[in-house]
Amino acid sequence: MILAKVVGTVVTTMSHPHYNNQKLLVVQPLVLGGDRADGDFIAIDKAQAGVGDTVLINREGNGARQVLNNPDACIISVIVGIVDMVNLTC
Repeated sequence: MILAKVVGTVVTTMSHPHYNNQKLLVVQPLVLGGDRADGDFIAIDKAQAGVGDTVLINREGNGARQVLNNPDACIISVIVGIVDMVNLTC
């Protein structure tokens, strides 16, 4: 699971059947100061998120397939929640 910020949307005219009728969002991983973030990536939205939302993403193939209830899905990243607040204690 990772935290990320939704930074954009994706619209396709043709895509793999597992992506049909799925909302796709561009997300940017969030990291602590001093850490290096991975690049932006695309995730399927199952939480009705929108641009600007902080989201929780399952970024692991088997977990994503379980969330989608499709054991054959060729999907890795699924937004599973919208984060209301993050509280860090260091």
